[in-house]
Amino acid sequence: MNKTLRASQDAPLVTPGPASRSDLVVAGLQRAIFEHKIAPGTKLSEDEVGEIFGVSRTIVRSALQALAHSQLVTIEKNRGAFIASPTPREAHEVFEARGLIEPRVAAMAARRMTDQSLKVLRAHIEDEHSAMHAGDKGLALSLSGGFHLKIADIAGHDVFTGFIHALISRSSLIIALYWRRADTTCESHSHHALMQAFETRDPAAAEEIMRSHIVDLHSGLDLSSPKNAPLSLSDALRP
Repeated sequence: MNKTLRASQDAPLVTPGPASRSDLVVAGLQRAIFEHKIAPGTKLSEDEVGEIFGVSRTIVRSALQALAHSQLVTIEKNRGAFIASPTPREAHEVFEARGLIEPRVAAMAARRMTDQSLKVLRAHIEDEHSAMHAGDKGLALSLSGGFHLKIADIAGHDVFTGFIHALISRSSLIIALYWRRADTTCESHSHHALMQAFETRDPAAAEEIMRSHIVDLHSGLDLSSPKNAPLSLSDALRP
């Protein structure tokens, strides 16, 4: 089994059943995508993925269908499955949608914030900073998106949370293709400013900071042309 992908699976010690095996493939591929170990456009061969994860083609096919449902994978007739490659127009639309939804969600989270929720967010930011200092930009990106998801969970609005989960997934692919800055996506000062607004339970400040933050992320995209050429799965996951 490929060691790089195995490390991303976080597989349990017990042997999982058929349903959980499919979930493991989904989780492993998701993390590899979010950590930029697989580039947009990469072909996902059922045989190769099955060999890497030690599962049947039936289980791989189920996992790829689940990833297609979340728009991380596209399945083309007679060609197979590929990591999705968002167009410049899709990139604009995703960040426009985030700019409309996430400021409102940040305000809701500020109103519902508890000491325990603050503790969870602080620990998450520490993990993000550790990844950045270690030079693991892929993991830092994954954790950065996770910070936004935790805010959505704290807000307690199931519909908005569902939208944000889908938008964050698309954002990871968009950033993999179009990010033009040398730094990682979510600048630390933006997250710290949000934390200050949450600590004071200030919905208006949280909303404004999040709005500015999403604008900054959007402006960090270079939509003139994709930066990453499609890679084979084995090349993308080679240590």
